[in-house]
Amino acid sequence: MAEHLSIRDNYMRMITGEMPDYIPGMDGFMSGFGCSALWTFPEPGVLEFTDMFGVPYKVDPASGPIPEPNKFILTDVTKWRDVIKRPAVLDEIDWELTSQRDLENFDPANLRYGMASVGNGYFMMLTYFMGFDNALAACVEEPDEVKDLLSFICGLNNELAKKFIYWYKPDIMGMGDDIAHERGTFVSEAMFLDIFEPMWRQEVAVWKEADLPAEHHNCGAFAPFVPYIVDMGFNGWNPAQPTHNDLPAIKAKYGRKLALVGCFESNGWVTWPDTTEEEIRAEVRRTCDLLAPDGGFAFAGFVMGLPDDPVCNERNGWINDEFEKIRYSYY
Repeated sequence: MAEHLSIRDNYMRMITGEMPDYIPGMDGFMSGFGCSALWTFPEPGVLEFTDMFGVPYKVDPASGPIPEPNKFILTDVTKWRDVIKRPAVLDEIDWELTSQRDLENFDPANLRYGMASVGNGYFMMLTYFMGFDNALAACVEEPDEVKDLLSFICGLNNELAKKFIYWYKPDIMGMGDDIAHERGTFVSEAMFLDIFEPMWRQEVAVWKEADLPAEHHNCGAFAPFVPYIVDMGFNGWNPAQPTHNDLPAIKAKYGRKLALVGCFESNGWVTWPDTTEEEIRAEVRRTCDLLAPDGGFAFAGFVMGLPDDPVCNERNGWINDEFEKIRYSYY
């Protein structure tokens, strides 16, 4: 039996447009890491904390840390300069020491999927500061102020990225900015191009200058904006959810130029009580049969639910087991 490529080497083949040895999976893109000095996740058991800008968070058992509802640090975007300051932690990081500590036990066979930023994207950061309603209103009423605020965030992210790339030497860089929901995008194409697309483009340009592949995270019906991330130079999109995204059509258009990562619908019928084990296993096989041919695909499947839900855990076991059975049989 031939020896397979490592997780890292196999994923790198896929994300750079080459044919992988076998279907990459969650073991590839889920190994993301960043500089620990920037982490805002609380210690186990802590249910409330604030991030580096002062945004208050609560820890939800199902979704993890989320901004505390109705506690916004910014209510008037024209006053953002009085509220959103350069976080002190950025000037306190000992990059050499921190990178050595963070990488000390990192398995060299694993993918170094770098994620270094002051928050979760640009649209999402705006909602964290202001809430969804206020953020969307600000984009309509004060677009220039919003762009100035996001340019400030982009400058911090690019500063971090350059230091992170130098000290951590990642294989891939990743950006997340959930600007879509299940049935569409939160903003129009015109607003996206005016406000958010330039921020994404500036950030990914820094990674490209370092000759690194780039992967973009966006949940929901993101398909209308896919051409723009391809043009920016992103090599992959996750989780590429099949609901309201025509994944076969996207793959037919871009081929291995844009890797589709994920591609399994984790909500909906797979969570229904009467969905059988065989139906769920069949969906894993159907997804791989549909999207694996000619590469440009990595599978990541799971059922959404509480981490200690035995039903979810059982179904996740079926999904992972079925994928492991078939992942080496396509190429």
